[in-house]
Amino acid sequence: QVHLVESGGGLVQAGGSLRLSCAASGRTFSSYAMGWFRQAPGKEREFVARISRSGANTYYADSVKGRFTISRDNAKNTVYLQMNSLKPEDTALYYCAVSLRSSYDYWGQGTQVTVSS
Repeated sequence: QVHLVESGGGLVQAGGSLRLSCAASGRTFSSYAMGWFRQAPGKEREFVARISRSGANTYYADSVKGRFTISRDNAKNTVYLQMNSLKPEDTALYYCAVSLRSSYDYWGQGTQVTVSS
């Protein structure tokens, strides 16, 4: 079992930045990959970014590539999502998730990001 708590969301103007954090507990943090997802009102949840167990490999959705950066601090059991050059279409509830193998097995409750134009 893994417990995840996201933080760092808020209201920001277009072009601004936010850094989301996701604190994990319950299993050895460095033993699993992590991902960020988002869901906007009326839309399906979509993949944003993924980071490997060591942090050496990262993957991004095309819509955020070059603007968002995923990172992790295994000593602090925390994964981050640095979001720059935010756009109104980035408005969504952002979730972090644990990937034990190929799927995502544990999810946080989400943190709201709202980007005003």
